[in-house]
Amino acid sequence: MKNIKKVLIANRGEIALRIIRSIKELGIKSVAVFSEVDRTAPHVLAADEAVCLGGNTAAESYLDIQKILNIAKELNIDAIHPGYGFLSENADFAQKVEDAGIIFIGPSASSIQIMGSKIEAKNTVKAYNIPLVPGIDEATQDLDVIRPKINEIGFPLLIKASAGGGGKGMRIVETEEEFEEQLERAISEAKAAFGDGTVFVEKYITSPKHIEFQILADKHGNVVHLFERECSIQRRHQKVIEEAPSIFLDEKLRAEMGKCAVDVAKSCNYVGAGTVEFIMDSNKNYYFLEMNTRLQVEHAVTEEITDVDLVKEQIKVSDGHPLSFTQDDLKINGHAIEIRVYAEDSENGFMPDTGTLSTYQIPQGYGTRVDDGYQEGNDVSIYYDPMISKLIVRADNRDNAIDKALRSIDEYIIAGVKTTLPFASFAINHEAFRTGNFDTNFISKYYSKDSLKQTMENDEEFIASGIAGLLFNEENKNIETQHQTEGTVNKWKTRAK
Repeated sequence: MKNIKKVLIANRGEIALRIIRSIKELGIKSVAVFSEVDRTAPHVLAADEAVCLGGNTAAESYLDIQKILNIAKELNIDAIHPGYGFLSENADFAQKVEDAGIIFIGPSASSIQIMGSKIEAKNTVKAYNIPLVPGIDEATQDLDVIRPKINEIGFPLLIKASAGGGGKGMRIVETEEEFEEQLERAISEAKAAFGDGTVFVEKYITSPKHIEFQILADKHGNVVHLFERECSIQRRHQKVIEEAPSIFLDEKLRAEMGKCAVDVAKSCNYVGAGTVEFIMDSNKNYYFLEMNTRLQVEHAVTEEITDVDLVKEQIKVSDGHPLSFTQDDLKINGHAIEIRVYAEDSENGFMPDTGTLSTYQIPQGYGTRVDDGYQEGNDVSIYYDPMISKLIVRADNRDNAIDKALRSIDEYIIAGVKTTLPFASFAINHEAFRTGNFDTNFISKYYSKDSLKQTMENDEEFIASGIAGLLFNEENKNIETQHQTEGTVNKWKTRAK
């Protein structure tokens, strides 16, 4: 490396641990930061140095820019990696890091600023003839500005927060009569979540698929895409299952969309790893949604099919190195699926759950990877995102990857919190998923407590084990004893507390 000898990871959990591993392989020193509640977290133990930020909430710790900069200066940090979430797409943070003479492992503040505003992003990419969803190309809270244009766009409509993401400030409007009420709700939610109540309105694509392209760009003008990810299985507009490549794309469409993704990166002089997101209708018409100016949660499936360590590339590019490969060097190898394992009750609207991981055993085997930030005995707290781990499997083709994922799900043993593993098993084994005939409405179309119950009743192993706690809310009082005597039982199905 040229300048980067010591990196501070301004994040927590599985992504912090993931970054530390790549940093160590590059021969770089790592520094973790942590809140009080994360004092014994794996990422803290894995780093070469660790410093407590204090507090428990994100605002008291991982979102405190000044605390992080003070630590970086005190420890002579060369670079800061923001991971994803928290400060990763905060242009002010990126600028302050650079102003402090520290390398920000990510794009410039100006690139973050441009792509952080959905309106500005759309206006920026227009010069490259990127297809855009029909709608109002200005952010506003003024009903008088919006009303004259809504019938021109046509119903259903989608109201989206200009400054937001993650489904916050988003409303689908079916008729003109309900538009004003839904607009007020979207503005209110956007103000609460982002401090910015401006929204824009666009045509709502029915039966949409969510396709995104990973890009990498260096400081020498080189930009490549690393193919697509299919991210259409979502709850509350947030992804829960991702795969690469998409069964929906052929080589011609892949190349066309990949070029669009590269052009989006060029439009804002992007440097680093980023993701260009598209929405696609049932006729394979695609439209630019937004660009995420950071590493994605689902980056692992791209790594698995390309054999590229995206974190290492981020660090090298930030240190001034050119990309070590060209577009022609990149090939798709096999198929990968990622399942996000959340501490949530999928039978009860995916409500978050908290507790202590009294038992936590992860699947293993060829082609099975688990990225996590917890270990047995850790608490899943109320303070942060409820994701426990990510299960990533890779196989030579999609059918084998699905089978490997199902086997790996069955090997999980988690006690102490409810998880989304039952839903994941249901989803990837569903005919719609196996055939590729699904969209972002998968959960509303196919998933319910009754459908899950039917799936479990057809599971011979489930019947044989005699554990119906999942479906009838019967808590297992003797989970530790069962671990010793019922080795073949799928413990995640008991959902013991």
